[in-house]
Amino acid sequence: MLREDVTEAIRAAVFEELAAVGYARMSIEGIARRAGVGKTAVYRRWRSKLHLVLDLVSAIAVQGLPAPDTGSLESDLRLLYEVTSRALRHPVASQIIPDLQAEAARNPEIAEALQKALREGQHGVASGIVAAAVARGEVREGADEDLALDLVSGPLYWRSVVVRAKLPKGYLGSLATATAAALRAL
Repeated sequence: MLREDVTEAIRAAVFEELAAVGYARMSIEGIARRAGVGKTAVYRRWRSKLHLVLDLVSAIAVQGLPAPDTGSLESDLRLLYEVTSRALRHPVASQIIPDLQAEAARNPEIAEALQKALREGQHGVASGIVAAAVARGEVREGADEDLALDLVSGPLYWRSVVVRAKLPKGYLGSLATATAAALRAL
């Protein structure tokens, strides 16, 4: 039986290694060294660095964020944006996400896993927010879920990850207001 504390140490080491050297230069040896384990401990759990990263990306999707339910659409969006913004600004995440996106352009397996992880994680949150807003009468029933996901997730991701611009004061509140208006217009 595999020890969970060793597995968790390896997972943490993968994130650190990805942030430090990127996927292309990441090695099982480097991960094992960071985790304080032998290479065989890593290979007992995952057969390659690709499978290790795919497993971690999938695990992140399953964890996801809980859908906020503050009682209003705009407040739900604001809370989601605050939590997401903090997560995207985390030093490890801000290094890993762009690197994995670049790797996804070259590796279809990573592309598929990353797309699935991001889509499932964000879809659950966005659909929860929209469903609560529909139940409160803030968004019409039958609103396009895919478009709602794009509206909820796209702008902050674009600004924080793609453009990598610092968020100006009041941006998250303005984004929540604009997104709520767009969702009500669906």
